[in-house]
Amino acid sequence: MHPDRDTPTPTPTPTPTPTSTATAPRLPPGPARRLGATLGYARNPVRYFRAMADRHGDPFLMPTMFGTWFVTGHPDAIRTIFAAEPTAFDSFLVDMLSDIAGRDSLAVIAGDRHRAERKLLMPHFHGERMRAHGDRIREITRRHAAAWRPGRRFALHDTLMTISLDVIIELIFGVHDPARVVAFRDAVLARDRATTPAIVFFKGLRRSFGGLGPWARFRRAADHLDALFRDELAARRAAPDPTRTDVLAQLLAARYDDGAPMSDRAICDELVTMAVAGHETTAISLAWATSWLLRDPAARARLLAEIATLGEAPRPDDLARLPYLDAVCMETLRLTHPGTDIMRQLNRPMRVLDYDLPAGTGINVCIPLLHRRPELFPEPEQFRPERFLERRFAPHEFVPFGGGHRRCLGAAFALYEMKIVLATLLAGFPLRLAHDRPIPAVRWNVFMAPKGGVEVVLDGPAAR
Repeated sequence: MHPDRDTPTPTPTPTPTPTSTATAPRLPPGPARRLGATLGYARNPVRYFRAMADRHGDPFLMPTMFGTWFVTGHPDAIRTIFAAEPTAFDSFLVDMLSDIAGRDSLAVIAGDRHRAERKLLMPHFHGERMRAHGDRIREITRRHAAAWRPGRRFALHDTLMTISLDVIIELIFGVHDPARVVAFRDAVLARDRATTPAIVFFKGLRRSFGGLGPWARFRRAADHLDALFRDELAARRAAPDPTRTDVLAQLLAARYDDGAPMSDRAICDELVTMAVAGHETTAISLAWATSWLLRDPAARARLLAEIATLGEAPRPDDLARLPYLDAVCMETLRLTHPGTDIMRQLNRPMRVLDYDLPAGTGINVCIPLLHRRPELFPEPEQFRPERFLERRFAPHEFVPFGGGHRRCLGAAFALYEMKIVLATLLAGFPLRLAHDRPIPAVRWNVFMAPKGGVEVVLDGPAAR
């Protein structure tokens, strides 16, 4: 079957509830109110999940306005879920999420088509192709940080968003003309601003209301970005260049096993997914990592000393291999991960721990519950990168990029970029936090980000 014609059919989601009858499946306890659970999740999932786990235990059953979820941060449950055959799952909430991500996005498609799409995309985010971008990532970082002025207070997250977005535009999309880079950047950021939690979590609000509502604003922003992508595809097809190495060029040349190319719609949806999910998560993680290091002088000094061992002009690949830098990134992703869930939907019954889950149940691997289990991570609220030097964690114990057959395709690229940007900024620019107050995590579209964007001050000129 050709992947473009293998469109998954959303599985209806039942409403399993605990019951005492002998033939009914055994299910965990949980909250009773759908609207309350949905609102709690939409406002602050980290706080809500922790409160529900304290009250009902882990796992718990969570009714929502878009189905019933089995929520767990228990490593034994997660091992079972990640080890299951891919055919046990459908994509989660296809009908709801496809309006946002696109019906041909890898985040939405399932089955044979999902496997075919991953096979096409996977080679472009690993190995030599990824490492060839290191110098350019560092140049982009320095270029934007050079605009900082000593003594001025600013939100670091804003600059990091621009850096991570330009990395994607230049290295993934292959767009280098300054005016086109700005056009793409503005279009992606406009789409970001228009993607509000209200339209993400409440499908009933996806109405235009005469062109004035939040959904109308989102559609205008999404359509504008889509038009830019289609113009770029048309220009590339009109003047093919076999020497190009960007991911877009590779997608245009890619072929499925039957020799068919990807459709323009599929390419556009994948590019949108890379742009939106890729730059936001990387920028948020970098903002958190910087804030943790600026609060911990000993950790910052240790990292700078490690970077200094590579000399004045370290190669990006050498930076990426530094063990303490890797540990800092991992500890940041453990403690303040921008995402909160790894979602699946069962298309057949499954037994997890002592519970029998019916087909249609949503599976929520809860990142904040798993990453704060004290038996895995002693003193879980403390920023302590050393824990990642002291032991290795199994794939069901630490899940910064998901797991199983839907593990994040861009994980290696994102981590590589994070290391290069963080080392470049920390070693080259004398930053300090503008205040010492705790920084709470708040909703940023579908992700959790530091409130206020991590306000910092540049204390002096950049290192030469």
